[in-house]
Order: sequence, then C-alpha cells, then structure tokens
Amino acid sequence: MVDIKIVRGTWIVVCDGAKALILENTGGSLKPDLQTRETLEQPSMPDREIGTDKPGRTHQSNGGGGSAVEETDWQEQAEKDFLKGVAAKIDALAQSREIRSLIIMAPPRALGVLRPHLGAQAQAAITAEIPKDLTNLPVDQIERYLAA
Repeated sequence: MVDIKIVRGTWIVVCDGAKALILENTGGSLKPDLQTRETLEQPSMPDREIGTDKPGRTHQSNGGGGSAVEETDWQEQAEKDFLKGVAAKIDALAQSREIRSLIIMAPPRALGVLRPHLGAQAQAAITAEIPKDLTNLPVDQIERYLAA
C-alpha cells in the first residue's frame, strides 16, 4: 500500500485530533516490528459541555438590525490544541536525539495542523508523511499496512 522503507529505529507517529500512538520499529525494513512507546489520548466531550453559552449577537451601527455571531467550534479547537501537544512531544523527542528517522501518519487536516508546530530538528527527521487515519487500528494492522 505504501512504498516507504522503514529501517530499524524509525519512529512512527499515528495520530488524529483525539489520539496519538508513538511507535518505534525494532524490526527490519522487510518485516517491521512496531513497539508502542507512548499513547496520548484526549477525552472526547460534546460541544455543549465545552462551550459556555449561546452564540453572541452583533448590532448594526445604523438602524435596528442585528445578526448572530458564528459559534466557536469547540471540538475543532480542542483537536487543534491536542495536535499542538503532539507536535511538542515530537519536538522533545527529536531534541533529545531519540528520533533520527520519523514517519507521520495522520489525516490531511491533522497533518496541516502538525506541520507548522514542529521544530527544525523534528522536520529534518521526517522521512515520510502518510495522509491516512489509522489511529483506531491495532498495531499489527499498522505494521501490515506499512509492510505492504
């Protein structure tokens, strides 16, 4: 499915807006053996529990008209904050020189949030980005996907 060489010692981050798996390949490039190093999760709460009140209203300066202000998507904001935390974790690992080779697997929107928050060392370590959401698969199926 993917044409990426995963050498021994490569780290793989599989994430979306609510869960991140940080894996390390302890096997060879032909048969990856992914070991879970860390799992990060964010509790999923509905918008009604995250938000505080109904959307605000604005009034025109002339006349009596008014309109509603667009409500903040609290779920999307929480996902962005979570992905910023994942980027900080990747940066910390890259700065401590634990990560020399990195593959990131995430949905396209998550990749778009992660990229600008990764430091120079982490970006230099990236060997591949796979725009796919595999966070809910078991590790052995992720191995099969990468080996195919």
